[in-house]
Amino acid sequence: MRVAFVSLRTPEHAESGATRRIDRLARQLAGRGHDVTVYCARWWDGDDAEHEVDDVGYHAVTGDPTATWRFAAVLPFLIASSQPHLVHAAYTPPLGVLAAKVGALLARIPLVVDWYGDEPAAGRAGDYAARWPDVVLTPSRLVRTWVRERGVPSEAVRVVPDSIDMTEIRNATVRGDADVVYSRRLDEDAGLESLLLGLAELRELDWTCEVIGEGPERERYEQQAADLRIDDRVEFVGDLPLQERLSRYRAAQVFVQTARRECFARELLWALASGCVGVVEYQAESSAHELIEHQDRGLRTTNDRELTDAIVEAADMEAMDLDEAFEEYDHQAVLKRMLEFYRRLREEHGLF
Repeated sequence: MRVAFVSLRTPEHAESGATRRIDRLARQLAGRGHDVTVYCARWWDGDDAEHEVDDVGYHAVTGDPTATWRFAAVLPFLIASSQPHLVHAAYTPPLGVLAAKVGALLARIPLVVDWYGDEPAAGRAGDYAARWPDVVLTPSRLVRTWVRERGVPSEAVRVVPDSIDMTEIRNATVRGDADVVYSRRLDEDAGLESLLLGLAELRELDWTCEVIGEGPERERYEQQAADLRIDDRVEFVGDLPLQERLSRYRAAQVFVQTARRECFARELLWALASGCVGVVEYQAESSAHELIEHQDRGLRTTNDRELTDAIVEAADMEAMDLDEAFEEYDHQAVLKRMLEFYRRLREEHGLF
């Protein structure tokens, strides 16, 4: 299958959930032998219009990631001339979606728009961008609700979750001493104070906690742990590479998720698949609770008291270092769902 991805900015320009999701899918499709081209702003050295990495072809529509008008003016003709089977575009910028729609109409193929949820606000133009595609993809039901609030009918929105690599988890060495693990960027949405307050109520019990991640609020959280007199049992270890995080998840018993905003709680998913019991504090702008629904090893809380009780309950559950129940989120399983979705969409348009 020939798939044209449209993403003015790539992870090389700006790391975000939205850019990483497009990049990950493009690489996975190419790895399965599909013909993949990403239309974007140039991020590689030199003036070449085309570049290839891991069998993914990148085509520089412009050399400037802020040149949205030039991007939109050139893109439709590039799509039409390359005759892909389908166009898969990032939700922002809206002009890019409009250009992708024109290109898809010229090529007489469907347009899919990927709305991750952490994109910059797009205002009225964003409303139109959400209605132009044939289908809007979201990573969670939470983001699907946001899309529908922009006037998109429910039948035009599909949820396809982010994926993880179960093989990478199996290959990770079980290594670590912490009973409780928290992992996220330590910013204003981290919500770590809820966990620290909950752990302070358990001073009489034997436990250790590890906080993975960096961010502007780290110093404040370290001070809070000291003020609560639990700093000798809470270790802030900073950022760690994925393989090291997986090793520690496999060794831990509980992973606590308290962030106030998560379009898709991918780090929680890694931890659950690594055998952790998931304790999730419900937040109105977080989809984390969706991952533990219908899971025996998941506990949802709504306040500090419940969070404390849930940690105690989780500690009594069976210790595991791998949970095969999350195989459905493996890269290959989710990619299979995506390819089936692509094929059905083309069939609905009388193609194939």
